[in-house]
Amino acid sequence: MLNNITLKNLKIGAKFNLLLILVFIVSILGSGVALSSVLQGRAQNEVASQAQILIGMVNAVRNYTQNRIDPLLEPRLDTNPSFMPEVVPTFSSKEVFENFRKKPEYKNFFHKDATLNPTNLADKADNFEAELVKRFRNEPNTLEITGFRDLPEGEVFYIAQPLKITLRKCLRCHSTPDQAPKSQLATYGSENGFGWHLNQIVSAQIISIPSEDIFANAKRTWILIMILLIAIFGIILFLINFLIKKAVILRIKRIEKIAQQVSTGDMTADFEEISNDEIGGLAEAFNRMKASLRIALELLNNQS
Repeated sequence: MLNNITLKNLKIGAKFNLLLILVFIVSILGSGVALSSVLQGRAQNEVASQAQILIGMVNAVRNYTQNRIDPLLEPRLDTNPSFMPEVVPTFSSKEVFENFRKKPEYKNFFHKDATLNPTNLADKADNFEAELVKRFRNEPNTLEITGFRDLPEGEVFYIAQPLKITLRKCLRCHSTPDQAPKSQLATYGSENGFGWHLNQIVSAQIISIPSEDIFANAKRTWILIMILLIAIFGIILFLINFLIKKAVILRIKRIEKIAQQVSTGDMTADFEEISNDEIGGLAEAFNRMKASLRIALELLNNQS
């Protein structure tokens, strides 16, 4: 009841502004949610695209090592006194990625061939990574897993792909200790990295991309756009108020003022409106009403 009385007491300009503000609030909330969703999706696509590029680069290094380096060095494994890790694709990809991370802007990018039973314990999967390997094993049709996880360096977006033993020659170093090169046993021992089988998924290749900065940029973009929208609305509201006041409210006020004069007996006042719009028609109707009222008053005076 109180709200209805308050609205009735508001002037046209105030009612019009209130309606515009309500429309703006609904519009800005809807557009804000939609824009946030779009920017968040764009940010996620950006980090996913970066991760895909990096995992493609890592796989290129692995393939080069497997197809070009391994054939050259593999015959020397038995004769060389020390093990040559360059024949291992995982070692090569890790070394290349570590060189990549030396640039400050890439220091929080991470790569790991997380393995349940690795030869080099530096590649051993943590609990989170072990679950990824188990999932790849339990879901053979799953070729990629993506998501977010928290690291000490901050939140990262990760992309993981399964690594499967597809070449029988790889089993020489990973089937049983008696078949492994002596240099390998001297370097890594005979306790880890054995018991692998052909076509077995042994690792999850994981690339992690820092996502906080990208999502922070998306948030800053959202705030900037919302500020611009609010500023544009303020300008539009000012212009609409100016035009409404000049084209409608001031003309209505003039008609109201003349009507007040006529109501107090001033028949010389005239509703001056030369426009052909609705307000002009209203003024013309008031002029006819004033003329009719004048005639009625003259008749009454003559009869008296």
